[in-house]
Amino acid sequence: MNTTEAKKFPSDIEIARSTTLEPITKIAQKVGIQEEQVIPYGKHMAKVPLELISQDKIDQSNLILVTSITPTKAGIGKTTVSIGLALGLNKIGKKAVVALREPSLGPCFGMKGGAAGGGHAQVLPMENINLHFTGDFHAITSAHNMITALLDNYNYHNRGTDKVLKEVLWKRVLDVNDRNLRNITTGLGGSANGVPQESGFDITPASEIMAILCLSQDLDDLRRRIENILLGYKADGSMFTIKDLGVAGAITVLLKDALNPNLVQTTENTAAFIHGGPFANIAHGCNSVIATKMAMSHADYVITEAGFGADLGAEKFFDIKCRKAGLNPKLTVIVVTAQGLKMHGGVSINEIKQPNKLGIIKGLDNLKKHIQNIRSYGQSIVIAFNKYNTDSEEEIEIIQDFCKRCEVGFALNDAFTKGGDGAMKFAELVVSMIEEKPSEKLKFVYEDHDPIKVKVEKIAKNIYGAASVNFSPQALIKIKKIQETDMNNFPVCIAKTQYSFSADPKAYGVAHDFEFQISDIVINRGAEFIVVLAGDIMRMPGLPKEPQALHIDFKNGQIEGLS
Repeated sequence: MNTTEAKKFPSDIEIARSTTLEPITKIAQKVGIQEEQVIPYGKHMAKVPLELISQDKIDQSNLILVTSITPTKAGIGKTTVSIGLALGLNKIGKKAVVALREPSLGPCFGMKGGAAGGGHAQVLPMENINLHFTGDFHAITSAHNMITALLDNYNYHNRGTDKVLKEVLWKRVLDVNDRNLRNITTGLGGSANGVPQESGFDITPASEIMAILCLSQDLDDLRRRIENILLGYKADGSMFTIKDLGVAGAITVLLKDALNPNLVQTTENTAAFIHGGPFANIAHGCNSVIATKMAMSHADYVITEAGFGADLGAEKFFDIKCRKAGLNPKLTVIVVTAQGLKMHGGVSINEIKQPNKLGIIKGLDNLKKHIQNIRSYGQSIVIAFNKYNTDSEEEIEIIQDFCKRCEVGFALNDAFTKGGDGAMKFAELVVSMIEEKPSEKLKFVYEDHDPIKVKVEKIAKNIYGAASVNFSPQALIKIKKIQETDMNNFPVCIAKTQYSFSADPKAYGVAHDFEFQISDIVINRGAEFIVVLAGDIMRMPGLPKEPQALHIDFKNGQIEGLS
């Protein structure tokens, strides 16, 4: 596609509007879900009940993970590739669905403007998916903050007694990027307004409730995990949980409908499951276990995505989600772009659309490190080159030759401009790789019984390339508390910048021999993993100087500004 044609290419929202959507009951029937089993949310969205999950069918299905090189602000396009691969597989006669996360309002109105794919590889209706959808995020936010209110009420009515908590760990959440809410003081204005205390907000994707929803196997497991949430410590130093607070039933009630996965469709009217939305830089970055298993119960090939680069999303997908859910992907796709490689090769963002062979060659070090990491899990690998109109054939050939030397598959993805037709060869390669050389049984980075510090060190040194790990005094105190409990067997979820292997967001390419700084620890006892905060990472993002909200509007009966 030349530059003139590129200028005429319709926007994502124009393509979405031009697609004739089929009734969601018809989409369900294509994957074997009967009309009476669908829980409709209007004409084109639905929830699907948990009892439709079949372990026998899961065992026969082929799970494919889509991850990427270290992302840049120029973007990589994993969601577009994930949807495109599903479209391509269906085009070559395979029964395939895609299972993705739900977008957060924070990035939609902040940096990204949407997260439903792009071009002719989208999930629809994109306006609904990017906004309130079926209400899952609101249910999670409400459940989290209901716990906060009930806990504050408990402390208020028990003030002056030995029942009051010595230390409160539970904060608040909101699905908005708002730096002013990171650290706040509540309960001001006299005793009638509560007990004054320091608190703060995380963004909803970082909520432990979000993680619990995404990792629960069923409603009973959801309640069990909610009961185990650690809210704080009593005066005698013992743990205080939601079970102690006595409100697990009430919180489960708020989440019972949200636990059912959401069914929508692609731009080519194939099925897509979208459920859960944890960020991979500050949370575990995967769609729900339930949605993945539901998809595997209804398709021969299931494509799922893990957020940000492979050092974050893929590591957490393997070491947390797959470990706990018993999943074993048949193949991993690593998405690359020429622009992303150039940035990792030292080319400035203003020049990445210009030809630059040296920038590509230098940037391949980043891809090489990710290939080594994914291979260490025993995964077979296909490199998906996400094609842009500014990419030269010479640059593509350099990347293809590199993949050949690394003995990994290579395929062009042109689904953005051509839909499933642009991903057919990509799909054919994926199928042949799975048939001829499927992934081995997963090899995890660490063992369950490894101490928390050892788990962090194994990830930092083996996956990121750190020379050493330094734990703050605050982190060490919390680790000591963990070591005295069964929580020492939990996986770890490292929260760090997405822009680098290290904790320095400006360290493009491959960082070497750096000290990895751990600033704090957050105990997610209900989700059953330990969050490890590295560097200056924050669990409540701020807005950019020019947020996408400035471009979102409702004009002539149509939403504008979403992409």
